[in-house]
Formats: sequence, C-alpha cells, structure tokens
Amino acid sequence: MNIIKILLLIAVVGHILCGYCDCLLTYVPGGKRFDVKALSDNKKMAETFGGMPLKNPLLSMLLGCLALFMCSAGYYGLYLWMKAYSEVTAVIMLVSVALFLVFGVAHHVLCGVAEWIYIRMGMTVDARGAVVKLFKDTSVTMIACYVGWLVFGIALLMAVVTGRTDLPAWACVFNIVPLFIVTIPLRIGGMGNWCGAAMFLGLLVLI
Repeated sequence: MNIIKILLLIAVVGHILCGYCDCLLTYVPGGKRFDVKALSDNKKMAETFGGMPLKNPLLSMLLGCLALFMCSAGYYGLYLWMKAYSEVTAVIMLVSVALFLVFGVAHHVLCGVAEWIYIRMGMTVDARGAVVKLFKDTSVTMIACYVGWLVFGIALLMAVVTGRTDLPAWACVFNIVPLFIVTIPLRIGGMGNWCGAAMFLGLLVLI
C-alpha cells in the first residue's frame, strides 16, 4: 500500500469519526433528532434537548477536531495524486480544502459550544436567543466551510469526468457532490461525513 492509499484510508476513518460526532450533536438519547427549524421555537428545542447530557457536545467538539485532522490526510493525498495529472486542478483542490478544513473546525466547535450553552443555561428563552445570535454572528464559518467543500468536489468531479485522470468517467460517483445530492433527502445526521467516507473508500479502491 503506497502513501496515498494510506492517507485515503486515514480519511475514511476520520470521516466516520466526524459523522459520529455530528450524530452526538444531532440525536438525543432516546431517539429524538434535532431539526434546525426548531431554532425558532424554544418549546420544541427544550423538548428535543431535554434528555441531552452535557458530555455529548463536549465529546463531539474534542473528537471532531481529531476527526477533521484525520480527514485532512486524505484530502492532501488527493492533492498529491491530482498533481501528477493537473497542477492547476491540484492547487484549486488544495486551497479549497484548506478553506473547508480551517473553517470546518471552527464551525464544528461552534455548533458544539452553542448546544452546550443552551443546555447549560437551562434551555430557556434567553438561552435560545444567545444560541441563535451566536449562529448568526459566526455564520461565515459555515458558509466558508461548505463553499470550500463544494469547490473541492466540483474540481475533482470535472477532472475525472473530462478524462484528465486515469480513472474511468463513471468513477465520478465517488465524489462528495453527487453523493450528497443523492442522499440529502434522507436527512440523516452527519450525512456529509458519510458521503466523505464513501468517496475516500471508493477512491482508495480505484486509485
């Protein structure tokens, strides 16, 4: 197994771990799932997070940072792999994934902090107001994170589809963009990370 495959394998584990961290924030023990629409209704939010232990957002924040660090290995591995075919595409991928990872860590931590604050403050109306303001004031982290991820996915997709790599065109299915578009209606917690794990696993086999 060469170094690139090792890096891709690390990213598979990283995205699975990050998906688990997302689920720690999204699912409350007992089966309840948080819906962002509930942010406008404190009664629904309080009902949802009533059984959420404080350790869940804390664990999600800490493990999430480790998980995204592991993911960075795979994205760097794809940069090294693409560099042999197109240096321009490789640079686009490197810059966009740097944007995704730097702001992604901040976004992940802020989500955990917001949930921790809401629960710790007793899930009151004031607590909801503080959380909503935090999300609004730091929304740039979420936007930059997903813009970087989207640009990375499109750059990789176009390189494979147009034949700039030695992969067959159908291998473009192992890409975060088509995988996310197909699976988003399922509304499963951590869906982006499950798509990332699938992408790296598929490319691990094909490259």
